[in-house]
Amino acid sequence: MTNSNGQNDNQDKTAAAADPVVSKPYIMPDDPEPNSVEALTKEAAESRDKMLRTLAEMENLRKRTQKEVADGRTYAIANFAREVLDIADSLQRALDAVPADTKAAADPGLKALLEGVELTERSLLNTLEKNGVKKFDPSGEKFDPNFQQAMYEVPDASVPAGTVVQVVQAGYTIGERVLRPALVGVSKGGAKAAPVASE
Repeated sequence: MTNSNGQNDNQDKTAAAADPVVSKPYIMPDDPEPNSVEALTKEAAESRDKMLRTLAEMENLRKRTQKEVADGRTYAIANFAREVLDIADSLQRALDAVPADTKAAADPGLKALLEGVELTERSLLNTLEKNGVKKFDPSGEKFDPNFQQAMYEVPDASVPAGTVVQVVQAGYTIGERVLRPALVGVSKGGAKAAPVASE
């Protein structure tokens, strides 16, 4: 009997040792019971919060991507446009090299040549403008270092100090950015320019 009971005890110990021990997660005293209405409501609120955050992140990503694509379209030709500006400058210099009285008294051959250069320059500027590149001439405006680069000062008491009185080279913008600042001569010696009233 003892032997038989000893075998039964050993079998019970072996069986108990073979079963894995599963620990239950610790439940805080204020945690709702699993699968209770409170637990399910809390889980639904957390899931809703995660979903709303994900939706907001996706919307921000969509807007950022749209802006990057739009900027890419607008500013992709910036390097090419900068190179083309040299051609526009050369055409302008060619036209400026011929004095006005020579143009008026020119023979038909020279007049045709000058008209051809003018048409070429106008066509080039129109093509640039169709692609978002615009020429600006700041003559008579208050000097703005964001759009102009001062090359020298001109003593002129007839205009307020800090006014653009000469444009050496026209400036260009692409979209809302400066592609090339205008090279200008700025007045000095006149009265100070009145501050621009803020809106």
